[in-house]
Amino acid sequence: MTQHIIRNARIVTTDQEFTGSVAIEDGVICAIDEGSVSIPAGEDWQGDWLLPGLVELHTDNLEKHLSPRPGVLWNAHSAMVVHDAQCAAAGITTVLDSVVIGDLDHGGARAQTQHTSIAALHQCRDEGLMRIEHLLHLRCEVSVPDILEAFNQYADDPLLRLVSVMDHTPGQRQWRDLTSYRRYAERNLRFSDDQFESMIAQRKVDQQAYAVPHRQTIVDASRSRGLPLASHDDTLISDIQQAVEEGVGLSEFPTTLAAAQAARKAGMAIIMGGPNLVKGGSHSGNVSAAELAQADLLDIFSSDYVPSSLLLATFMLGHVAQWTLPKAVRTVTFNPARALGMLDRGEVALGQRADLLRVRMNRAGMPTVLETWVAGKRVY
Repeated sequence: MTQHIIRNARIVTTDQEFTGSVAIEDGVICAIDEGSVSIPAGEDWQGDWLLPGLVELHTDNLEKHLSPRPGVLWNAHSAMVVHDAQCAAAGITTVLDSVVIGDLDHGGARAQTQHTSIAALHQCRDEGLMRIEHLLHLRCEVSVPDILEAFNQYADDPLLRLVSVMDHTPGQRQWRDLTSYRRYAERNLRFSDDQFESMIAQRKVDQQAYAVPHRQTIVDASRSRGLPLASHDDTLISDIQQAVEEGVGLSEFPTTLAAAQAARKAGMAIIMGGPNLVKGGSHSGNVSAAELAQADLLDIFSSDYVPSSLLLATFMLGHVAQWTLPKAVRTVTFNPARALGMLDRGEVALGQRADLLRVRMNRAGMPTVLETWVAGKRVY
């Protein structure tokens, strides 16, 4: 039996913020005391914040390491280990690595890395190479012809914790604005007007043929396995109505205020991207996270494509939406953990796994992770 004591820490629980001490025994929080204490064996955190470890449901950060430049594919095991280190440095202690299955860009990087990335996830975990806990989030592009083949391959993966159904066909949801979509599509190569119009037409044909039956099959298969479901880029009230009828519990990145309001009324958890808040708006021209936070229509932050955005967005909520720090911290800890049925993490409380962060505000006014702990062990 081993015990570790942290004292003189600014502790943030689900509803309070106070200076006190935390005792950890065999990887679990066994005591929390308010007030200043003098324990010679205790580690003095000198007034730094003590937060729960961050729980990340949707990150595309791994993709940046799998394909660091257009046309370049990197070793998946190397990419996974570096991605893990970045997450630990950002204060993330539980991460669902988002793997897109079904690539609209036929033969693109996602299609070429979907299998190697999942294999690397398993192998790196099995070899004990990870600092933090990695699980799997399958992002299913329902309008792609071969999506079901890939989904069926991983539907019973023991690491799978979340399935999201998405449709990035241009002209709707995230890509209602075709000018914005063209700018995104041309990030790696240019299209003539004829090529662009032909691509749009083909994707609409595929959507009409596959989107509805593929989505229904994936939803049914996920529900039969008890897997949490998320809908992606909900835009219209009818998108939320469809998700509710399907038993979907999370609305990922709603693109309009109306969709977010409908999601809240339906009891769905609303997920927004940390970069949206940090940057001051959506890169796709959709509703801003700040507007939803100000309307109290935000439950969970995802780091999306920048791991450090989780902590930045959390501390920004006080200025942007006048949220208390405990309420803001819940968006990256307690709320995402409970949305997945994880009851052993996500808060500083007795009996919880000691996934903890030591955070200090630097002179530039940025929250900085000094230490990251997983199950009572320092990993960063």
